[in-house]
Amino acid sequence: MTKNIPQEHFLKDYQAPDYEIKSVYLTFYLSPNKTQIVNHMVIEAKHGNKPLVLDGDESLTLISVKENDRLLGKENYQLNSDSLTLFPKSNQFELEIITEVNPESNTFLEGLYRTSGNYCTQCEAEGFRRITYYMDRPDVLSFFTTKIVADKSESKVLLSNGNLIDSGELENNQHYAVWEDPYKKPCYLFALVAGNLEVIEDSFVTQENRKVALKIYVEARNIDKCEHAMTSLKKSMRWDEERFGLAYDLDIYMIVAVDDFNMGAMENKGLNVFNSKYVLAKPETATDHDFEGIESVIGHEYFHNWTGNRITCRDWFQLTLKEGLTVFRDQEFSADMLSPDVKRIEDVKRLRSNQFPEDAGPMAHPIQPQSYIEMNNFYTMTIYEKGSEVVRLYHTLLGEAGFQKGMKRYVELFDGQAVTVQDFRQAMADANHVNLDQMHHWYVQSGTPHLKVTKTYNPITKCLALKFSQFLNGKQVHLPLLIPVLFGFMDEEGHPIPIKPSISTKNKVSQTEKGTLLKVTQLNDTFEFMGVTTTPCLSLLRHFSAPVYLDYDATEAELMVLASHDSDSFVRWESIQKLAMMNLKENVTRFENSKPSIFLDSYQTAFKAVLEDNEIDSALKSLAMALPDITYFSEQYAEMNMDAIIASHKFLKQAIAEFFEEPMLEIYQGLQQAEQTKYQYRKEDIASRMLKNRCLSYLLQLPQHFELGLAQYQQHHNMTDVLAALDAMNHLNRVERAQCLEDFYDKWQSDNLVMDKWFALQASAQSKSALDEVKKLTTHPDFTYHNPNRLHSLIGVFGRMNFVGFHTKTGEGYQFLAEEVLKIDKINPQVAARLTSFYSQWQRLAEPRKTLMREAIEQIANTEHLSKDVFEIASKTLTLHD
Repeated sequence: MTKNIPQEHFLKDYQAPDYEIKSVYLTFYLSPNKTQIVNHMVIEAKHGNKPLVLDGDESLTLISVKENDRLLGKENYQLNSDSLTLFPKSNQFELEIITEVNPESNTFLEGLYRTSGNYCTQCEAEGFRRITYYMDRPDVLSFFTTKIVADKSESKVLLSNGNLIDSGELENNQHYAVWEDPYKKPCYLFALVAGNLEVIEDSFVTQENRKVALKIYVEARNIDKCEHAMTSLKKSMRWDEERFGLAYDLDIYMIVAVDDFNMGAMENKGLNVFNSKYVLAKPETATDHDFEGIESVIGHEYFHNWTGNRITCRDWFQLTLKEGLTVFRDQEFSADMLSPDVKRIEDVKRLRSNQFPEDAGPMAHPIQPQSYIEMNNFYTMTIYEKGSEVVRLYHTLLGEAGFQKGMKRYVELFDGQAVTVQDFRQAMADANHVNLDQMHHWYVQSGTPHLKVTKTYNPITKCLALKFSQFLNGKQVHLPLLIPVLFGFMDEEGHPIPIKPSISTKNKVSQTEKGTLLKVTQLNDTFEFMGVTTTPCLSLLRHFSAPVYLDYDATEAELMVLASHDSDSFVRWESIQKLAMMNLKENVTRFENSKPSIFLDSYQTAFKAVLEDNEIDSALKSLAMALPDITYFSEQYAEMNMDAIIASHKFLKQAIAEFFEEPMLEIYQGLQQAEQTKYQYRKEDIASRMLKNRCLSYLLQLPQHFELGLAQYQQHHNMTDVLAALDAMNHLNRVERAQCLEDFYDKWQSDNLVMDKWFALQASAQSKSALDEVKKLTTHPDFTYHNPNRLHSLIGVFGRMNFVGFHTKTGEGYQFLAEEVLKIDKINPQVAARLTSFYSQWQRLAEPRKTLMREAIEQIANTEHLSKDVFEIASKTLTLHD
């Protein structure tokens, strides 16, 4: 284990800053290996003459320190590897600190670094301290002015936050630009970009009739891939005005796309820096999923202008305040742009396949964490996606009008401030004159709640009683959560049954714009309904109204009614998924008892009904036809028998293909013939491609239809269809697979984002030779350890998605990942930590995999000089860190 255990930070220890930084004037003299930063601050003490501790980093070289123009000697300050401590003589003073950094050697991609010859910054969460000494915390807000000086031939574009107020020529082929941000901000929102970039321009007129210049900067080779991003930006701006009444506040809004970026994107005030995968797209190179992702992430970063920038976090324990709320907003935006029902199901699938396992693993944490070692490790599905679901609870409880009243109050009260999740909750409560204190229990407790429902029907009194019991982490000893449940009753023919709550239940059931809602507020709650003439089928958790495991023992007949007749698309989808899960679990049991697998009649019937339903939206049909994700399937077991799980999943996909070959072939051929040669990003076209390619993925389980995939690949109409064909062929041991992959490489080797898809395809191939292929690809000329996208597309996809290759019985997959983590940790700790998280399930694996995976994570944990990022994940995964 690492000898020097990093410091753990606790929410309970929060203290307000002793100093206020009134203004900051930064001057950057850019140079690839020796950039100098002059940081001039006006500072005021809040609580007397206490020491001023400024955060720093060992990568900084301190040149000089001046207090009120007086040069300080080393005896006047204390310099450590991570801080600079000063002892000011007065309560108000000016401080000038000059530092030097090496952008070229900064592989961590935090602070100021170089990528493809361009300068770029990433300061969230604690990257600003790698630029200069500063109070690097989100509750220190200041006015920033930034002057950038650089060589014109090296950096023709000079960008920073706010509005451009000055620019000009200097001697020796130098030039400069000065940017002023009129709004106070924490340093994590600071940004600088400089380089030889090209720009596409447009404009937007706000609801206040102000014209905003819109600019997207990219490398010259990518200038033809920005149209969709610009369209998405304008859609986002209009939507935020119409839905939330929030308008943009600067004269200019800029987006910069860079290849080397640890995150998806960053909402720096007025200058958003994006991972290029969330900006660049054209039909030949990007899939429908890519186009949707760009629209969503563009929206997310734009929406941060108010929910994150104008109102920010008091401390990093409040991260979900901005991220959970903004994810909710971007989900609502995407739903309005495409299909609300499809979007909701896709969001739930993502949550359950990725966040639920996180909730059940060693890194489980509340959406408001109570402690952390490395803040970068808490940019998690829990903070973002579960945080969004908790925000959605407010929307479900208060309705659209009530939620908007709360948002208006939140903005009015806290604009320009750094606040807490409690402030958000109180604004919602005050605006609607309700008590929402119980909502805080969602913020401080980790784990996915289990909601157990028991139905009791009395045919004599016509009374139906529903008992709801809450369990968290397998126990019923926790703070009771407020769980809103949208629900309905149906008879066995699928007709709705009127809901008549009893007198004792009436106050806990209400009619909302989303349907009938009951509120579970106790660990055990019982609800009674009168005048129920027959034992009803229960439609529960409509619209997935709360992020819980629903534990209700529905019969196959009940699920069939819901799958066929429910008015709620989520419940229809969920019901057929439950029938599929019953079949999968049955076959796991049969595998473990050396019995042949079967295709249950109930699932066959439900699947047939979906295929034959011509009224259902094509995208919803595609989602209903899909088997439960293998990650979500495996999470159903306290002890995961990977051989049984993989075999069960593989058998059922094959069985579906064989049983429904004819109707799926008919659907596929009809959609293939009807498809337009010209790609369009439209809801209807996306849905048709989804359904067509779902059928193709099944049909290629049958050797006689392999030519369908080959033909679709060769048509090269759009990347959505090309990649779907490649993916369908990818798991087959056919020589044509290798030929298509080689052809794909030859065609697209100059496009980094498409090459990421090429690496990911091979990393995800479910074959026994996958590990050898991945090892070989780490030596490929186009593989690099310095690009996060490339690392995630090969190493990440292998560890997260390749169940056959990663979970080999020999443990070689686990050992390979450990070796890669240790290599990458020296280069980019953030990426290494994310890869380390793939070991989180080791305690739930059946032997021998359990021991083998534990040994691999021990190898990582016992390595000296680990980064804080990897140390925290590895130690908590082994439960060695208290």
